Amino acid sequence: MKAIRTRYHGPSSIRGSRISASTGEKGQKVVISYPDELNSSDAHALVARKLVNKMKWSGDLIGGGFPDGTMVWVFTNSPDRA
Repeated sequence: MKAIRTRYHGPSSIRGSRISASTGEKGQKVVISYPDELNSSDAHALVARKLVNKMKWSGDLIGGGFPDGTMVWVFTNSPDRA
């Protein structure tokens, strides 16, 4: 089963805030500028969906968060789900 982790990255002296989505595998990552018009949950969902589109995957995602703001997303209709 694939899982996607999304993280917020605060601003640095060079770049503004960003948000990333990754599976932890090489090449399976997307980073975008933080969309200030969205709330945190919607921003994480947006970047997770962008990674899904990049990888040409399909399916519905469900996400859950950790106290540090990191979220994990999994497909609700994965064929290898137990």
